[in-house]
Amino acid sequence: MPKLSSVEPLIHPGCNLTNSSFGAYVEIGADTRVAHSSFGDYSYCDRMCDIANAEIGKFANIASAVRIGATDHPMEKASLHHFLYRSASYWEDVEDDADWFAHRKSRRATIGHDTWIGHGALIKPEVTIGHGAVVASGTVVTKDVAPYTIVGGNTARLIRRRYPEEVAERMMALGWWDWDHATLRAALPDFRALKAEAFLEKYAG
Repeated sequence: MPKLSSVEPLIHPGCNLTNSSFGAYVEIGADTRVAHSSFGDYSYCDRMCDIANAEIGKFANIASAVRIGATDHPMEKASLHHFLYRSASYWEDVEDDADWFAHRKSRRATIGHDTWIGHGALIKPEVTIGHGAVVASGTVVTKDVAPYTIVGGNTARLIRRRYPEEVAERMMALGWWDWDHATLRAALPDFRALKAEAFLEKYAG
């Protein structure tokens, strides 16, 4: 595996990136499209993802073929079609509908820290995935997902909590995702060996 960098993201071949920012140790899988989005430190996505108008936290784990911020069509208008807003592609004397594109960009999806988005999941605009949450493969998410819960299905429903609520609250208060790179390295043996409760006992007291 290529070495990750604190200076610039690892971008695999075939990606299409537009007006997006990337933190330290970020990796973007092959043939992925990222538009008007930000990736926090250590986050990655696997191959063939489509991510638009999204704020991705730190340490997010995004599997292949995930779509985040799936865009809408103007269902209330006489037609759903591109010609309404990508009009310049069809006529010489008209511009694209800038207001429509601004509206799309304003509808942000938010992915919390230490999240896992499974293969083929779809997350709609204006949805927040809480810290530590898991979205199962193939899930369609249309509403907010609480921190440290596991959801699945079409549309998403609660499967179970990842941690008990008290443990989840303590983990969010600890906020280990804000530790610097050296501190993470020093704690790596405990990340590997300890379950959440024991980790909290050592680092949160």
